[in-house]
Amino acid sequence: MKKNPARNVHLVKGPTNLLEKINLSIDVDSRLYKEDIEASIAHVKMLSKTKIISSSEGKIILKGLNNILKDIEKGKIKFSNKHEDIHMNIEALLFKKVGNVAGKLHTARSRNDQVVTDFKLWIRENSNNIDKLCKNFQKILINVAKKNISSVMPGYTHLQIAQPITLAHHLLAYVEMIGRDRERIKDCVNRLNENPLGSGALAGTSFPIDRLMTSKILGFNRPTSNSVDSVSDRDFVIEFLFCLTLISVHLSRLAEEIIIWSSQQYNFIKLPDEIATGSSIMPQKKNPDGAELVRAQAATTIGNLNSLLVLLKGLPMTYSKDLQKDKQITFDSFDTVHLGLNVMSEIIDKAKFNIKSMREAADFSYATATDLADWLVRYLKYTFRDAYKITGKIVAYAEKNNKMLNELKLIDFQKFDKKINKNIFTVLSSINSVKSKKSYGGTSPENVKKSISKAIKKYL
Repeated sequence: MKKNPARNVHLVKGPTNLLEKINLSIDVDSRLYKEDIEASIAHVKMLSKTKIISSSEGKIILKGLNNILKDIEKGKIKFSNKHEDIHMNIEALLFKKVGNVAGKLHTARSRNDQVVTDFKLWIRENSNNIDKLCKNFQKILINVAKKNISSVMPGYTHLQIAQPITLAHHLLAYVEMIGRDRERIKDCVNRLNENPLGSGALAGTSFPIDRLMTSKILGFNRPTSNSVDSVSDRDFVIEFLFCLTLISVHLSRLAEEIIIWSSQQYNFIKLPDEIATGSSIMPQKKNPDGAELVRAQAATTIGNLNSLLVLLKGLPMTYSKDLQKDKQITFDSFDTVHLGLNVMSEIIDKAKFNIKSMREAADFSYATATDLADWLVRYLKYTFRDAYKITGKIVAYAEKNNKMLNELKLIDFQKFDKKINKNIFTVLSSINSVKSKKSYGGTSPENVKKSISKAIKKYL
């Protein structure tokens, strides 16, 4: 059995099977192979330039690392449990490739600064992947909005019909949410983009390293300022997890609406067969399982964020093996959100919105009651509170007589104020209500067209 190159020689007895089992992380952190090699290449180039190792040694190690990367990407490498993590697997492979000169790779670094560097590189790269998916999701939402600028639907508060809005305006709300998510990810990357490599185990190193050089090679803005903080910092992981969690919460809110809208009671949306599931005993059923599972995924990401917060809150400086768990938590949230974004993109892209049902739900309600009150304020000079009271009485009268507001006759309105005239009917239709909401950020089709243009310019 080939010995682990990092096995501490002063330990006479090796670990028990149980300790080896709990200590292993290669099944999880093997995803960091590219970042580990990338960081090692930067480190070797720096070691060579600063003459900590010779130029010839540096070239041998660099060639070996590049060959290992090619072998992994060609599927020629199977990582071994004999070496507990990706870092030791790569080092063991390097020993096989180039011999004992491989032992010089770890000069002036520790696994403590190595792992945090790798993880920062991974999060930085995969933040970009999440951003692309978010952008595509926004594009799909905007494309549906373009087709529904004048499609009237009920707007809700407390899940009760409140005022008429347009479907486009409603969907653009999610464009804004995802836009903020993208900004948060960008901010997260900006904050994490400091280079921990060269911090050593916790105290720095006595070798004459050039951290500015490795920072430049790896695309970091600058080296980290404190070696103790560098190896213990997982703020960037928590922030990334929070970004992922909030994306999943936003997806969950839309998923909830898809679930409600696709019910027979609402009938606002029809899911094609290929994005719905059936029942094992009820042949009439069409279940929105994709949306339901996206809704459920938010529980996973919230739990993962909480797990890392709890994990960190009791750790003394600097590195403790507890931090090994941060990768498993993060990869799980990343995979969850990655899938969720793709699923919700497919649902919105393929779903058929029932514009007629949406319009009828708005029309056959008292959603224009606020418009009536506003009319009383504007034309009869009521205070809004008095207009609110009289409108409430008119709504109660309409309900008692089983009529919508626009079904009442002028004589009915004049029972409450003789000054009410036929112009009142101009504000009682849902389409006129929508058209009137021209305030900045409002739901009028005129505004929505501008919002779409602005969203395309800002986000796409």
